[in-house]
Amino acid sequence: MLQHASPGAKLAPFHVFVASRCIRCLYPRGTADPGGVCECGGGRAGAREGPVSAERAGGQKNISAAAGVDPSRRRLLSADEPSPVTLEQADGGSDFVLVCDHASRLIPRTLGTLGLSETELSSHVAWDIGAAGVTRLLAQRIDAPALLQNYSRLVIDCNRPLQAADSIPQLSEWVRIAANEHLDAAAVEARQAEIFAPYHEALRALLDRRQRERRQTLLVSLHSFTPSYRGEARPWHIGLMYRHDARLAAPLLQLLRRDERLLVGDNQPYAVGDDTDLTLPQHGEARGIVHVGVEIRNDLIADEAGQKTWAGRLASLLKQAATMIDRS
Repeated sequence: MLQHASPGAKLAPFHVFVASRCIRCLYPRGTADPGGVCECGGGRAGAREGPVSAERAGGQKNISAAAGVDPSRRRLLSADEPSPVTLEQADGGSDFVLVCDHASRLIPRTLGTLGLSETELSSHVAWDIGAAGVTRLLAQRIDAPALLQNYSRLVIDCNRPLQAADSIPQLSEWVRIAANEHLDAAAVEARQAEIFAPYHEALRALLDRRQRERRQTLLVSLHSFTPSYRGEARPWHIGLMYRHDARLAAPLLQLLRRDERLLVGDNQPYAVGDDTDLTLPQHGEARGIVHVGVEIRNDLIADEAGQKTWAGRLASLLKQAATMIDRS
């Protein structure tokens, strides 16, 4: 069954304000009435219930500008659907900040199933299987803030530049996503404004706050990959992604390779690229923040036991790697 918010689920408030702007409709706080209800009619300005309040992360930028979209466009998400971003352990004491771009397979109700079967929507096509579980468990083990994106990459891929051809994919491996073909400008902008922009603004706000507080930050982006792709086997158990900055990747790679049971990829099966990645180039490289991308083979983390194993392994090795970073 496709994941949808159940009527009894405890959801984040409809409106979370970043830079005095509602991340659902992008109207500024100033348009709210004296009671604090946004002009679009739902939720209360400045609500901070639940784990997803990006305002707690110290957001200071205009997110409609960040996405380059028109806030008057039609809305994608309904009032009772989850926020596009979850921030857990916002005040975690660790130097590490964890992000999970492809944490969920959830599709907004207005988009139905995108014309796909339940089997397709449960597969890696829709999300990074196991990555969210590892991210949450790892965050708990090392007391780190963790930011997770709450909608399927098939709606919009939050680890792609907006101008990338597969920002809203029409084909993923062998699966055609016909519902993503021939979208008009308003449909594209709705996905950018309501899912992509809030996620990246929340991460930017979190990193800005840590910078103002003069806190050391080590950014770790967590993903998973399939054991084979287009008929080609991928033997690695884990791979690290980095490009210009190997300050964290190099010691972590060294530590992982001490375990002879593991086959560790060095920029395999994926490497960071301008057309295929956004989170690390924008929030890591561009800001000079020490960072690394971690890819775990998804058959190893498909269940809770596997997620616990890998969260425990990474918790230990990341702490060790942090002490080996050249900070000169």
